[in-house]
Amino acid sequence: MNTQRTEVPIQARVAAVVPAYKVSRHIVDVVLSLLDYCDHIFVVDDCCPEGSGKLVQDSVSDSRVTVLFNAENTGVGGAVMEGYRAAVAAGMDVIVKVDGDGQMDASLIPEFVFPIATGQADYTKGNRFFDLRNIGSMPGIRILGNAILSFMAKLSTGYWDLFDPTNGYTAIHADVARRLPFDRISKRYFFETDLLFRLNTLRAAVVDIPMDAKYGDEVSNLHIRQILGEFLFKHARNFFKRIFYNYFLRDVSLASVELVVSIMLLLFAILFGGTHWASSAAGGRSTPVGTIMITAVSLIWGLQLLLAFIGYDIASVPRRAIHRRGMKGSRSNALSDAHIVS
Repeated sequence: MNTQRTEVPIQARVAAVVPAYKVSRHIVDVVLSLLDYCDHIFVVDDCCPEGSGKLVQDSVSDSRVTVLFNAENTGVGGAVMEGYRAAVAAGMDVIVKVDGDGQMDASLIPEFVFPIATGQADYTKGNRFFDLRNIGSMPGIRILGNAILSFMAKLSTGYWDLFDPTNGYTAIHADVARRLPFDRISKRYFFETDLLFRLNTLRAAVVDIPMDAKYGDEVSNLHIRQILGEFLFKHARNFFKRIFYNYFLRDVSLASVELVVSIMLLLFAILFGGTHWASSAAGGRSTPVGTIMITAVSLIWGLQLLLAFIGYDIASVPRRAIHRRGMKGSRSNALSDAHIVS
């Protein structure tokens, strides 16, 4: 192990997964910077036309670096899942995902590993909005886009206390990673948010790690106008799936009843009040006071119950880590090798 490595309180075997696609200008420097903080580095060449993986093989001779080659481009999500599989199979404890474009500071890796190594979290992710003094360096369109995406992500993932959902600087405990449905997670730009949704279904604890926004000479392929419609659809899909899983399939609680009754009351208020209002307007007469009262009471009670459900959902954010705290040489008996998706 490199003597310059910053250690965490509990000895953890840390692997870095670096998806590589059109990052030939930065990838070698990124890999070299990771060697001080990681036990192993898995570079996943996602059918890169620039040969990023071959460049790493030719430039870095350290035995801790393994280059994996995808036969076809699978997107950042597909590349990261391939890296997760390799890291789990290699017996790593914590898997850090770092982009190959040089935007992410390798010295922050201990900050991402610490909450996982000490049993405070199962998954950590970067948050570029934590320190408001540094937001000025972020382009305005990114601030607006992240604000919109963050609100949608809160609804669909159930992690109401997180922000910056598309941040790709993340870390996960291997015992949690092996339980993920690798083949069902979104492969491209929706990957980070879809992963959070999957983690919520596992009741995994997730923590934001403050980091500075850093932009170099890279060109982003993510344009908010192009993916907004797709993201809206996928967020809506995950939201309804999450509500069904957590409040009707796995458990039925008072919040489940509140949600059902609130929807019934709101629909009744809209249909009943709207129908009578339209009928009265067409006939040129005033809507009866009794009809207005019934509609108003139904609407008010429906909104109150809906707010009560939202309050319950916010309070239900997973707080307790689900992985085993022991790191060195540990293996959870409940999570055998049969759970590894190959």
